[in-house]
Amino acid sequence: MTTQSTATFTSVYGPVTSWRYGQSLGIDPIGLQSTCSFNCVYCQLGEIQVRTSQRHVFVPTEKIIQELHAFAPWDVDVVTLSGNGEPTLALNLAEIISQVKEMTHKPVLVLTNGTLLGDRDVQAALSLADKVSVKLDAVNLDQLQRVNRPVMEVDWQKIWTGIQEFRQGYPGHIGIQTMLLTPPNQLSQDTYMQLVRSLHPDEIQLNTPTRPKPLTHQLDGRGNHTPTESRPYPVQQLKQVSGDVLKAFAAKIQDATSIPVRCAPR
Repeated sequence: MTTQSTATFTSVYGPVTSWRYGQSLGIDPIGLQSTCSFNCVYCQLGEIQVRTSQRHVFVPTEKIIQELHAFAPWDVDVVTLSGNGEPTLALNLAEIISQVKEMTHKPVLVLTNGTLLGDRDVQAALSLADKVSVKLDAVNLDQLQRVNRPVMEVDWQKIWTGIQEFRQGYPGHIGIQTMLLTPPNQLSQDTYMQLVRSLHPDEIQLNTPTRPKPLTHQLDGRGNHTPTESRPYPVQQLKQVSGDVLKAFAAKIQDATSIPVRCAPR
């Protein structure tokens, strides 16, 4: 069951309250059909419908800008490109970011799973954003396959190399977002800290899946839901770690790397 038809799909949604970035107006460059290079076990959209690493224009820039007018004067902290899949798959990403910034005069944030950060065109497009938040859930190929379930042509080393390349040339604010489904063992902790120390992002964001996952694709996963909120469709309760585990790992990372770490409120 999907909550919107093609005729009623809106590419702008929210505002959404983000524990990381405040009041955020969402921009969805992917469209009605969820499309991503990952199919994460915790995805709030449910199972991804189209799994690919190929870039296309899914939503014309003109449609996004037209729908953005209805939200003026954009009384938000940030405009976020995310939505119904992986935003860097949108071939018109640079055009969207440029026109949104010119129109709203608000900071633009892109949430990405990092799979296309080795692509020079994607790097150039993201360089226009004020903030980029990159997913890093896995420290090896096995974790990547179990948690993020990428398309076949995407492997862990390729993702990590792309993140490193992007970090070296990006002038804006970069965050690393990490989802924990189970407490990390000592080896995973040590490897993770080595990785982020070498990357040295502006901040790290630790989270755990407090909201249940829809069993079928649900577009309303783009927005806010409380963990106990009733849904009109079947959901699956997910593994998660305690707030104490998150805070302890955050303190350990910050002590070892001097990188600011924030945890999702529990």
